[in-house]
Amino acid sequence: MAKKTVKFMCTAFRDGFQSVIGARVLSKDFLPSVECAYDAGIRWFEAGGGARFQSCYFYCQEDAFDVMDAFRKAAPEADLQTLSRGVNVVGLESQSSDMIKLHAQMFKKHGMSSIRNFDALNDVNNLKWSGQCIHDAGLNHEVVVTMMGLPPGIDNQGTHTPEFYAGRLKLIMDAGIPFDRVCFKDASGTSTPTTVYNTMKAARKLLGNDVHIQFHSHETAGNGVACYLAALRGGADGLDLSMAPMSGGTCQPDIITMWHALDGDPDFGFDFDIVKIRKAEDHFKNAMAKYFLPPEAMNVSPAIVWSPMPGGALTANTQMLRDNNMMDKYDDMIAEMYDCVRLGGFGTSVTPVSQFYAQQAINNVMFGKWKQFAPGYAKMLLGYFGKTPVAPDPELVKMASEFMAKSDLNKAYSQPTTKTVLELNDADPKKGGAVAKKMLEDAGLPVTDENIFIAASCKEKGILFLKDPSKAPMGCRFADSAPKAAAGKGITVTINGKAYGVEIKGDGKAVVNGKPVDFKAEAGIKAAPQAAAAPAGGQEVKAPVPGTILRVTAQNGSAIKKGDEILVMDVMKMETPVTAPCDGTVTVTVNATDKVATGDVLATIG
Repeated sequence: MAKKTVKFMCTAFRDGFQSVIGARVLSKDFLPSVECAYDAGIRWFEAGGGARFQSCYFYCQEDAFDVMDAFRKAAPEADLQTLSRGVNVVGLESQSSDMIKLHAQMFKKHGMSSIRNFDALNDVNNLKWSGQCIHDAGLNHEVVVTMMGLPPGIDNQGTHTPEFYAGRLKLIMDAGIPFDRVCFKDASGTSTPTTVYNTMKAARKLLGNDVHIQFHSHETAGNGVACYLAALRGGADGLDLSMAPMSGGTCQPDIITMWHALDGDPDFGFDFDIVKIRKAEDHFKNAMAKYFLPPEAMNVSPAIVWSPMPGGALTANTQMLRDNNMMDKYDDMIAEMYDCVRLGGFGTSVTPVSQFYAQQAINNVMFGKWKQFAPGYAKMLLGYFGKTPVAPDPELVKMASEFMAKSDLNKAYSQPTTKTVLELNDADPKKGGAVAKKMLEDAGLPVTDENIFIAASCKEKGILFLKDPSKAPMGCRFADSAPKAAAGKGITVTINGKAYGVEIKGDGKAVVNGKPVDFKAEAGIKAAPQAAAAPAGGQEVKAPVPGTILRVTAQNGSAIKKGDEILVMDVMKMETPVTAPCDGTVTVTVNATDKVATGDVLATIG
């Protein structure tokens, strides 16, 4: 048999960023490395989508569409691929039919040539329309079957086996979904080499010899290279590989590592110039030297097989834990994931389901086991994201239903449903292009297709960016700032129950709660107006957990009833409403984008 040339996609500039630095990186810092990798002969890149869409607006003060345009200029003849989450496209929340169609059209317009399209529940209904839209937009559709290893000690109930994955692929084929390639995606790196080998064998038998099969995994659990070798021997045509420093650990195996693993192999090899690849990696390492690389992203974690946290979610979550001074909860959160998976229906731990698992795990840590439900996790249990591979624990479903029914905001999602996600979303008056257009009009912003999609997928944070990108959050973490924080040069000042994290940078510059500000200090104390006093005898409303104020929904001085929403916090990418504990007149003491700590006073009801 002739030696087979292994094709590969370079994931360094999308999954690499997500898996190592939580997708928080500026395009001006990495685009020169894209050009260098292109000059080295790489012609297939992951160039956006996934968390790299929202992160541009949430953390980088950049427009994701502009970044995609610039990527195309840096790699003019390459296949530029993005990642889409089926009906969720590039957000944690599922979208209506018109937004799914607009997603494909806009990504095509801005230089992309392929879209990898997956559903975390492997519900084929969530891939039908999204796949059709990708095809109709003139893009290559790489349809996905998602994989993971169930934690030890859990009965698989016929799921997450080679037979199960082959069955999912057969359903995709029988549904008539148009596709150009097939990918098997293991975001947590917890599948075994034996499972991978047998899955590839079964897929090749179903697809014949002409359809390209791609395999994607992570090194998180330490067996990424072993699984890649098993995939090739089972019939895969291509692999996802990354470049240092965005490789290994929570990310994909490195290009050079895999080249070395196949060096001298009689059956498989690469056709690139390894000297040029190494030069490109050196360029990339130098470019990324300014960024803080979390230690948990650089290491293999054998215990992750008990709590399958994907590489892309692991570091995104630890970045948010650091943002909210909750990193001490990390180990407990990982441990709690075991039961979130065990009882939650065996959805694959990949976005958004991985985030639902993590959000519920942190709720279990903060509030007690199953005392409070993350809305996304509860909706998944109740069927609002599609059909889980197995039925969730019935007692947990009952508890989630009762929890959702307690809130007027969640009551509409409190009963189990068997409707498809698109049926639900197309009938939802809070979703769709018309809603996004009104958000733009209310904010006085231009109504363009790009802005409509930004508003639909990023909501208030997208509007905040579009109003003034310079006032959007800057969440990139740089290497030179980490030692300062560790050395205690920052201080926390608490005034009237509100905490302010202050770092003095010098020359009239400081960072307050993560935002750069100018300041002026003078000797002596000058008279200043007193802050408005809280209503006498009022009941304080305090932050239940650390987070960021996403929006304030109650007006100061207005009458409010017990249970009414006062504001919404953003906690670990999860909208967390704060409601009134009593009737009265409300005085809100925080604003949108403010960071708050547990126990900070948010409002007073008098």
